[in-house]
Amino acid sequence: VQLVQSGAELRNPGASGKVSCKASGYTFTSYYIDWMRQAPGQGLEWMGRIDPAYGGTRYAQEFQGRVTFTADTSTSTVYVELNSLRSEDTGVYYCARKVPGSWSYDYWGQGTQVTVSS
Repeated sequence: VQLVQSGAELRNPGASGKVSCKASGYTFTSYYIDWMRQAPGQGLEWMGRIDPAYGGTRYAQEFQGRVTFTADTSTSTVYVELNSLRSEDTGVYYCARKVPGSWSYDYWGQGTQVTVSS
């Protein structure tokens, strides 16, 4: 099982950013994928979840309206798009495969650094 994320991004404030997470080694539609981020010097922050089988999503309140999760079953890839970026969005973004029936994760992506700066 692998989750491979896209490379680092540098964005201007107000722009949008999109990070991908390509899954392999398992049935893509059988597991939810969660997204988290870690700002510099901070702990992990849960952003939300996508069900790749049906596209259903759940967002943390802080990100509602500004974040969109999508899944492409043809490529086994999930995406997070964050709009209206601001400097506080700088951090490392992670995807993780959720263990069914729990709040734990068994596989993680390597992380993607997103830097928002003018």
